[in-house]
Amino acid sequence: MATTSLTVAAAVFLLYGCTVVTGITAGLTIDTSKPTFTVDYERNEFLKDGQVFRYVSGSLHYFRVPKPYWKDRIQKMKAAGLNAISTYVEWSLHEPYPGLYNFDDIADLEYFLQLVKDEGMYLLLRPGPYICAERDFGGFPFWLLNEVPKKRLRTNDPSYKHYVTKWFNVLLPKIDRFLYGNGGNIIMVQVENEYGSYNACDQEYMLWLRDLYKSYIGYKALLYTTDGCGYSYFTCGAIPDVYATVDFGASIKDASQCFKYMRTTQKRGPLVNSEYYAGWLSHWREPSPVVSSYEVVETMKDMLALNASINFYMFHGGTNFGFTSGANKYESLKNPEYLPQLTSYDYNSPLDEAGDPTEKYFKIKKLLEETKFIVSNEISPVAAPKGNYGTFIMQPLVSLFEKVTQRIKPVENDVPLGFEIMGLNSGFVMYETILTDEQKDGTASVNLTISTIRDQATIFLDQVQMKVIPRKYENTPISLNINSTVQKLSILIENQGRINFGSFLEDRKGIFEPVLLGRHVLGPWKMIAYPLNETSWFSTIEPQKDVVLPAFYKTQFKLPDGLTKPLDTYLDVTGWKKGVAFVNGINIGRYWPSAGPQITLYVPATFLIPQPGLNTIVMLELEGVPENLSISLTDKPILFGPINILQTNH
Repeated sequence: MATTSLTVAAAVFLLYGCTVVTGITAGLTIDTSKPTFTVDYERNEFLKDGQVFRYVSGSLHYFRVPKPYWKDRIQKMKAAGLNAISTYVEWSLHEPYPGLYNFDDIADLEYFLQLVKDEGMYLLLRPGPYICAERDFGGFPFWLLNEVPKKRLRTNDPSYKHYVTKWFNVLLPKIDRFLYGNGGNIIMVQVENEYGSYNACDQEYMLWLRDLYKSYIGYKALLYTTDGCGYSYFTCGAIPDVYATVDFGASIKDASQCFKYMRTTQKRGPLVNSEYYAGWLSHWREPSPVVSSYEVVETMKDMLALNASINFYMFHGGTNFGFTSGANKYESLKNPEYLPQLTSYDYNSPLDEAGDPTEKYFKIKKLLEETKFIVSNEISPVAAPKGNYGTFIMQPLVSLFEKVTQRIKPVENDVPLGFEIMGLNSGFVMYETILTDEQKDGTASVNLTISTIRDQATIFLDQVQMKVIPRKYENTPISLNINSTVQKLSILIENQGRINFGSFLEDRKGIFEPVLLGRHVLGPWKMIAYPLNETSWFSTIEPQKDVVLPAFYKTQFKLPDGLTKPLDTYLDVTGWKKGVAFVNGINIGRYWPSAGPQITLYVPATFLIPQPGLNTIVMLELEGVPENLSISLTDKPILFGPINILQTNH
């Protein structure tokens, strides 16, 4: 972050400092005959219809939980003593392609908001447009990378603002009836998300975005920002006339040290921790973090004693189904590595990935009862039974090299093209080129150099696997033995999730720079896309005796006799290496037990077909299969499996 940017930002806040404190309540014409949610700066309180109000809420992301389970999760959060729920709105889910909108099934935002309202709970809405959330590209739709100039996301750039405006013109009218001032339950709406952690520090953009929000929200809900525990975050993240809040975790022993940054920005008003971390996020090849229940409760006690409002992040994490998980690349490190995130978003939360209460849940509930914050009359929830459905043998189905798997017409070009340029969001692309005698150089051993790999390359010569190159080793020459009979070089690129946080946010996928074989630039290229977003063709293929990896494998089974309805279960892929799993055509996410720590994939009961129906599991395996080709559906998750650190001798 440039010093000049900080200086300019500081000047802006000197100019607007009084407005930050007084603008939310001073000079407003508020219709007191309608419901109101405001800030009382004299008493450092929120006022709901003129009465002092405080919330303890929990984050629950509708897009990480099957729609039939939303009500269950909301009710369990209410039973814990919470009086509010917080959720992001994921732009990429709702506008997967420009002008194509989706508000069905897991994207049915209005239904989710209505369920929260029906339970008598308030809601904190976080529409971004950027949300981070450990989601692919921080919740931005991938196609923005084609439409907005480089380094101009989350800035005052006209093209970026154009698409934000179009999106908000669709989204914000849908939430209007849920705003508190309209008789709904949305009391607060967040502007942007932790903008102080982004290097752009564009105050003009933040003021523009604030005014765009105001044009829809008015004073029917309170606008707020959220930033980290540090002065620099508030310097770039807080906005005049928008209530500034802080976020921090249970490891902070003195909560007042973080709340002081709120006080630096606005001298008075209620204290708020908008992301109180009851757990933490997980990456492949790293141990799953654990935040102790004791720490969570002790820091929570301190905040309640300070009369603070609290939002747990996460109270229920859920799952990154499909290809929705993101990645990190921490710019604070000298040599930052690309770190893709797990399919599970259990987050060590009070409600685990399957929505079951944990020890942390009951300790939070007990504290809220002791402090007489909210005492729910509901019975404490118990863990739901899980299905232990046994072991099944996967049958080889078809190799990825077979024509039947190619659902999209290949793209041909002299140079390799990235996913985004080809209109692809996720999945895989096979880059193929025919080698000439000149390119083979007349020698058996020759170096292959791929300058950009986003995010993993598997090298094949005439469909025989040679090397796997992680993104970490892009632009590192690898030696290939290429004899005179070799015809085709194939490079399978896997998109493992776009970076969702920090200055590396613009994370384009694929190969988009020349590939060298010795001193020769290779090409032309044929690019075959495998987005794996359409799976009906699985049912038309009969299993084979053997297939060449990467390949699809399949099994079918019926649920046990006498089972009245399916139970949640976990797909245990122990012995398999790396791939993607589908249950009844639904992509339940990436598996990677050879990296760890996650071994099982959560399978909600709603994805299963009850008796007498036939269930189908299909797996795309990339690197290696167990000898017996077995998988199992078990009643226990494995999220703390062994870790395989990436070695330098790739």
